[in-house]
Amino acid sequence: MKTRFLFILLLLLLLPIAAEAQCAMCRAVLESEGDQSMAKGINNGILYLMMFPYLLIGGIGYFIYRSRKQAKKSEEA
Repeated sequence: MKTRFLFILLLLLLLPIAAEAQCAMCRAVLESEGDQSMAKGINNGILYLMMFPYLLIGGIGYFIYRSRKQAKKSEEA
């Protein structure tokens, strides 16, 4: 169970690396310019900003899971 959880966590952490976060309008404007470094920088910025809500939700889910697991152990004892 623990290895499965770690595998899913690793997959979710690596998924945004391959994601393209720009909308179609932003992409069209940025690709029309000759320099692609600006488009890459904006895409990385969007991905960076998207990371924090997922980390917060994951942290809250982990604390709920841990508290329920502890409550279940105290019931059994």
